[in-house]
Amino acid sequence: MHPLIIFAASNVSYVLLLGTLGMLVLAVGLVAFIVFHQRKVIKYQQQLQVMEEQQQQILLNASIRWQEEERQRIAADLHDDAGPLLATARLYLNDNLVHQDISTQLQSINNAKNIIDDTIQLIRNISHSLMPPTLKNFGLESAVNDLFQKISGSGAINANCRFHDYRERLQPQKELLLFRVTQELVNNVLKHSNASFIHITQNINEGNFYIRFHHDGKGINQEDFEKMNKSSIGLGLKNIQSRIKVLDGQIKFEKDNSQTFFKVTIEIPLQKAANA
Repeated sequence: MHPLIIFAASNVSYVLLLGTLGMLVLAVGLVAFIVFHQRKVIKYQQQLQVMEEQQQQILLNASIRWQEEERQRIAADLHDDAGPLLATARLYLNDNLVHQDISTQLQSINNAKNIIDDTIQLIRNISHSLMPPTLKNFGLESAVNDLFQKISGSGAINANCRFHDYRERLQPQKELLLFRVTQELVNNVLKHSNASFIHITQNINEGNFYIRFHHDGKGINQEDFEKMNKSSIGLGLKNIQSRIKVLDGQIKFEKDNSQTFFKVTIEIPLQKAANA
């Protein structure tokens, strides 16, 4: 065989060998990259799951603390206020009452009656704090309107609301949760924002129930809200988040498109909220 042919064949074999080795190295590198990337993805997903579990635990703890605080408040009201009132009424209705003259008896009975009336009113107030009668009897729109009329009547801030699509009431427990979230958000605005107005609108769109808050004071964005939910502070915001989660909804904190006002949007799946 001619030497040039042998040399050419040798070069082709060498090139093929280099090409094969190059492809092999590239394939090994690609596989290594995919494995490394997959491990990073799995590790990130595991970290994300741990963070989500931690946040869920924080929200659960916040909900438990809120419920415990409610129980303690009710117990304190009954013990500190209702208890002494009833004990005082009992003093007027003691065993010696039958041995007293008629005028003293009538006075003691009247005093006891007034104290019992005060106790009934106290218990009624406690009951109203658990389920406001306006909310129970007339629904969310009336309860929020009543709340805003009281706030606006104080003269401290201009408060108004408008419900556009409230034709059917939601399930009572859902309305109570939405009302408590509204109270907490409004309370935060009154305490921390120095706003001159707060405005609420409600509407239904594509099967979702929306409530939107606007105010012109100091506020937070979604990033601030998420940070506070993951920290040990901001119990009120955690209570809001835990109630929104029960409603299977979402809440978003942001600045208005004009960058002038702060806006909070609550979105609740209407079907789930109504039939849950």
